[in-house]
Amino acid sequence: MASTSHDPDFPCALDIRIALPTHRLAHTALTSLSVDQELSPLVRRSFSLERPITHATHGINDKTGDEASNDGNPESRTVLRTQYKATTNRMLRVAVNGFFESMGVVVQVMEELDLDTIQNESIESLEGAQGIEVGLGGVAGITSA
Repeated sequence: MASTSHDPDFPCALDIRIALPTHRLAHTALTSLSVDQELSPLVRRSFSLERPITHATHGINDKTGDEASNDGNPESRTVLRTQYKATTNRMLRVAVNGFFESMGVVVQVMEELDLDTIQNESIESLEGAQGIEVGLGGVAGITSA
């Protein structure tokens, strides 16, 4: 997270970048979150998709995340960038708390409903967990203690 450029009307700012496994999931999160407008006129928010910033693209002469996001294949844009600007730190905190709550719901829905992408990663993380049996086809069920 980094500060954005200074705006005298909205002096408090925050950039949030969340990396997702695929462009499709990043785009789904963007469209899901962008339908809700900010409730307060004291807060401004914008969304965009970017390519991940790697060590190779983080050099002095290399392009920034913004410039790199406009190049090449749109499928490589897997980072959801959310820029917040607010009139006070309190308004910024309230807006960002709401954003993370909504983002948590979006990720939960993706985990529950997007079987092709996130389930495979979730199954791997459940291996060895107490009370979970992992079979050839994935999670077989919850065992009783």
